[in-house]
Amino acid sequence: MEFVRKYFPDLTSEQIRQFTALEPLYRYWNERINVISRKDLDFLYLHHVLHSLSIGFFIRFPAKSYVLDAGTGGGFPGIPLAILFPDSHFTLVDSIRKKTRVVSTICKDAGIRNIKVVTSRIENLPGQWDFVVSRAVTRFPVFYRWVKTKIRPGISDKSSNGIIYLKGGIFDDEIDFCRNEVQVIKISRYFKESYFNTKKIIYLQAKELKKLDY
Repeated sequence: MEFVRKYFPDLTSEQIRQFTALEPLYRYWNERINVISRKDLDFLYLHHVLHSLSIGFFIRFPAKSYVLDAGTGGGFPGIPLAILFPDSHFTLVDSIRKKTRVVSTICKDAGIRNIKVVTSRIENLPGQWDFVVSRAVTRFPVFYRWVKTKIRPGISDKSSNGIIYLKGGIFDDEIDFCRNEVQVIKISRYFKESYFNTKKIIYLQAKELKKLDY
């Protein structure tokens, strides 16, 4: 939790309560259903929560935005972002029912009310959102094909909307199809811990999607 307080010193008491509640809830559920790597559980706030919150350093979701976390797994990046942006609406989707049940329970027990959890394959999910976020669920070209129709067209007061994808390592070949439209941001510009040295944000704005034929 100290990592969150370090980089987000202006959290409200309710946000601090919700973030603090995550560790005991994940420890409880991870003993029953492996929703995150067990070896990572001691690094929950660094490897999962803070990594998710890097999106909040990169962009501020406008109030009343609709955000889709596509392939949420154990609830990342959606749960931390929903706590950080309580005035936005989040849909967390995953195809594995046991994971979505755990995520739903964690949200309920932590008192996070701006999240809807859905069990579905991403490509079969109806609807559109202002932002689609995710954390390395597959190669980026595959993910793009899954979600390209889920993004609302850019409008004047939300011209920054689009796809925000957390990815680590080397992935130059994965962005060849959109190299002129995509932005890649190093998370190490926000967080100084060595864990983030190879972590990046892939950002593809909605207004750029019409330029792609992929």
